[in-house]
Amino acid sequence: MAVARALTLVYFLIAALAVTIFASSVPAASPKKAPQWDISEWINSEPINLADLKGRVVVIDFFQLWCPGCKSFSIPLMDHWEKIFEKETEQGRIAFVSIHTVFEGHSFQTPERLRRFLKEKNIKHPVGIDRHANGQRVPETMRRYNTMGTPEMAIIDKQGNIRFQRFGYFEPAFGESLIRTLLDEQPEPKRTSLIR
Repeated sequence: MAVARALTLVYFLIAALAVTIFASSVPAASPKKAPQWDISEWINSEPINLADLKGRVVVIDFFQLWCPGCKSFSIPLMDHWEKIFEKETEQGRIAFVSIHTVFEGHSFQTPERLRRFLKEKNIKHPVGIDRHANGQRVPETMRRYNTMGTPEMAIIDKQGNIRFQRFGYFEPAFGESLIRTLLDEQPEPKRTSLIR
């Protein structure tokens, strides 16, 4: 019986080692370009797009007014990160954007209620209202980012690539660490063709 356990342990260790070797040999997937958002109205800001924010790290919170996870997790996390990265925001190195992406409760989650909510919560960063096209239940930016619901957060690097996108809860320390890494990344030099 002890021999069987020992063999099982050896097989387990070999399998774990094989998985580790295989995983380290697989190249990392290239980051996906962040789609342009489609916003019907901006609150706290003039209209902005991703091109306006190129060269900055961009943190996006996809949220809804009546989403419990947004109220308990993503909205307080955005507030926390805005305080931590206040200096970087002032320097134009990072931008925080929320997108009100309503896919249910359309008659309740109106722009008027959203404005009151933002004032109550003292949210001052740009907030976009995701555009609904052709009577669609799911708004356009939600479709483009293929979000699973709310809350969902995305972190975009200085070149406009999505480096993180997660639905629901995640470990805030991981997100903060990634933001710091992206802030320190140097932009890739532009490739120029050789002229002869």
